[in-house]
Amino acid sequence: MRHTAFQQVCKGTAPGVDLSISLTRIEVVVRRHVLDIPVVTSFGTMTNRPALFLRVTDQSGTVGYGEVWCNFPACGAEHRAALLLSEIAPRVDGRSFADPAALYDWLRGSTHILGLQTGEQGPLSQIIAGVDGAVWDMISRRAGLPLYRVLGGSSGKIELYASGINPQGVGETADRLLAEGYRRLKLKVGFSADLDAENVETISQKVNGVGAFMLDANQGWDVETASTMMARLAPFGPTWIEEPLAVDRPVEDWKELKSVCDVPIAGGENFATFAAYKAALSTGVLDILQPDLNKWGGVTGATAVARAAVAAGKTYCPHFLGGGVGLAASAHVLAACGNGLLEVDSNLNPLRSDLFPISPIEGEIALSNAPGIGIDAPLLSQWFAEFC
Repeated sequence: MRHTAFQQVCKGTAPGVDLSISLTRIEVVVRRHVLDIPVVTSFGTMTNRPALFLRVTDQSGTVGYGEVWCNFPACGAEHRAALLLSEIAPRVDGRSFADPAALYDWLRGSTHILGLQTGEQGPLSQIIAGVDGAVWDMISRRAGLPLYRVLGGSSGKIELYASGINPQGVGETADRLLAEGYRRLKLKVGFSADLDAENVETISQKVNGVGAFMLDANQGWDVETASTMMARLAPFGPTWIEEPLAVDRPVEDWKELKSVCDVPIAGGENFATFAAYKAALSTGVLDILQPDLNKWGGVTGATAVARAAVAAGKTYCPHFLGGGVGLAASAHVLAACGNGLLEVDSNLNPLRSDLFPISPIEGEIALSNAPGIGIDAPLLSQWFAEFC
């Protein structure tokens, strides 16, 4: 189960950085923020925002923080926490690995049959991704370097966009986000045709002359509906349409839509293997690749996809809609090797903003040179103390 592309990620790191791993402890904490205004998507409504953070400690005493995807349904956070502590943590206790790719490969291999037996491939993949992110943070802290520099990057300056805009109150939300310094906004569609068209017209007017907008259907359409809707919405000038079809639709459906849709197509947050990203690149059905490093691959996998996308002349834009740890890691991978935009959830979530505050200036931010992902460790330490 060796990932050659993952090994190349480790070979591309900054000279002199010690990538070895010998973990002595893995801890978890689950936090939850109840929303005053639910987040509405084509597949369901989020009434609260959970976050599952993990902390690893190596034999030198250095810690690193990671995050495990658990957006929806929210009850999945506690399940993944229990699965991590019962099945993943004991597997790495007392073992040493040459680098994160070796750890990732070993965890995938050692849990393969477990995933087949239980049908838990998704949660296991998400947990392994979180562990991978935590060890990269630990390695970077140990080296005294920001993660983007460890991954071979030279600048922490990145562009971003605000996402998660609900189908109600689009104009007011757009005004607020533009006033906060964002210049690119992403609107959820996939509801009714007339509501989608009305909202797209509104947001296009709001960003006219100052920025741009994107659309996200959250897998809500079939080919016929997507073709019809994009013919209706394309004249407003969206930068891309994200996940217009279900991720498991055959490639022929994606090619059919691609042949009639003039708007670039984005996707990838729900891919579960590196092979799926390679297939998307080889078939040309996606213009923008969007892995979620908390959901699959961690920092290692996302970096491999980013480099493959850029090499193929495509755009890498990390997907993210969770807490501050995953957002910070996504920002560092983008700064190191991407060529797209960082996704920032526009909805209130202190589990994100208290850890990794965003204050864009003309749609851009500059990452700090603090070691690792630059997260405020005292606040996280407090949460772990309260949870344990």
